[in-house]
Amino acid sequence: MKIGVLTSGGDCPALNAVLRGLGKYVYTNIPKAEIIGIPDGYGGLIEGESRKMKESDFSGILNVGGTILGTSRQPFKKMTVRDGDDPVTKAEKMKENYKAMKLDCLVTLGGAGTHKSAALLSSLGLNVIGLPKTIDNDIYGTDVTFGFHTAVDVATECIDRIHTTAASHGRTMLVEIMGNKVGWLTLYAGIAGGADIILLPEIPFNVDRVVKKITERAESGKAFSIIAIAEGAMTEEEATLKKKERLARRAEKGQTTVTQELADLLHEKVGVDTRVVVPGHIQRGGAPSPYDRLISTQVGSYAGYLIKQGIFGVTVAINGETMTYNKLEDIAGKMKFVPADHPLIKAARDIGISFGVKR
Repeated sequence: MKIGVLTSGGDCPALNAVLRGLGKYVYTNIPKAEIIGIPDGYGGLIEGESRKMKESDFSGILNVGGTILGTSRQPFKKMTVRDGDDPVTKAEKMKENYKAMKLDCLVTLGGAGTHKSAALLSSLGLNVIGLPKTIDNDIYGTDVTFGFHTAVDVATECIDRIHTTAASHGRTMLVEIMGNKVGWLTLYAGIAGGADIILLPEIPFNVDRVVKKITERAESGKAFSIIAIAEGAMTEEEATLKKKERLARRAEKGQTTVTQELADLLHEKVGVDTRVVVPGHIQRGGAPSPYDRLISTQVGSYAGYLIKQGIFGVTVAINGETMTYNKLEDIAGKMKFVPADHPLIKAARDIGISFGVKR
């Protein structure tokens, strides 16, 4: 049996831990199996690049960040479009190379876009298994994605460190956390880091409500405030605009997110000294946390089990303490948003954290 494997989309902690779990399961439990590593995500499959991976390739990588296979972004919308005079689409090239490599199945580690492409390949007759990777935790049908909790740790530590400098200088600090469409990372890190205000893409905020919260803190003798804001957060006014209109409005101000604009408004309306901190890609980097190493070992091993059982066209999911799977066609294109009535949001509000809206 020849098993192809690739890592696609943005990198995150625990990709290597999952590869290790898969590799060790396969070489321990599936006789005469070979794992074929495909470099640089779907890009490698499109170009027909591959290399046979030895059992030793999966040793010593449990705590290593990034991905030993490399990764790239291949937009789903371009998978079925022909480039120029090329008579073959990227999806068709991947199918051809899958067969040329004589693969029996393909394992794809990736996020939402990766899963949409995996579902497409599955519909073309390929044996595919998806594995849910993303620091955004936005894959539908699974409680958690690998990489998420490590990113929570990093973002929380950032907020912790910002607390001391904010308190020392009496400043209002806005920490912009990754999360363009969903706010799971900002919600978890904001609560764990003790933020006073948490602003999420799913809950468009009212600027006056944010001003009110900062003013109340200042009047009560609190010299500083911490705002955890997702990069995809938007005002109630922006939420009424189409995405292109919203981005064009920000571009006119030389901005890509609303964070700096909010910082300027708070300085203007409240008179507080504000600073913006953007941890950026450090949230993706470094070694995975012990928790992520544990679930990644389970995810990788379970993928090997599915291969052995001949179960394809699915993506692995974690439900509580149970490893399970969903059909790719049922989760592709769907996103797991933070619901307004989520227990964490209620708990945060109950202890006085503001989400920039009326309760």
